[in-house]
Amino acid sequence: MTRLNRWLLECIKVCVRVCEGASVITSRCSQTYTSASPRLTVFGIPLFTLSRGPRTVIQGSLKHPGECWSFVGSKGTLAVSLSHPIRITHVTMEHAQRSHSPTGEIKSAPRDFEVYGIRTQPEKETFLGNFTYDQFGEPSQTFALKDPGEEAYQAVELHVLTNWGQQEYTCLYRFRVHGHMAPAS
Repeated sequence: MTRLNRWLLECIKVCVRVCEGASVITSRCSQTYTSASPRLTVFGIPLFTLSRGPRTVIQGSLKHPGECWSFVGSKGTLAVSLSHPIRITHVTMEHAQRSHSPTGEIKSAPRDFEVYGIRTQPEKETFLGNFTYDQFGEPSQTFALKDPGEEAYQAVELHVLTNWGQQEYTCLYRFRVHGHMAPAS
């Protein structure tokens, strides 16, 4: 096993451990888009609307088009409390493949986004980097922080700045954080 493969395996192990105990900070997340969500109606009267919340983004694996969290507009925020303090080195953004889209387009995919690390004692937000998701690239795209530093964060905040042209909503399928667990203090 090469050094790079060992490093990637360790990052995946950290991501799995972090994702297992991660939770969404709903008070810091954008409003869920519900207009296009499937609805259950009886005699034309809506009983409830099926929509996925922001927790969808940190759960499970990428499945099918539409199995995502959609937020209102082309700009939005997702905030996640990590299970352990992490020294973040990379982030991964996932979206459905263009070839799996009924229209062959993924206009609702995030385009430009920023990531912030959050320390909770005292609460302090630190800019970690800005990135661009390539709509013609692989569905899962990993981005390295330019200067990861030694700081450990208890939470992370994703700011989507633009998408690929859908003005009503943006879809987030999966967002992951990679790095190293901070030593216990």
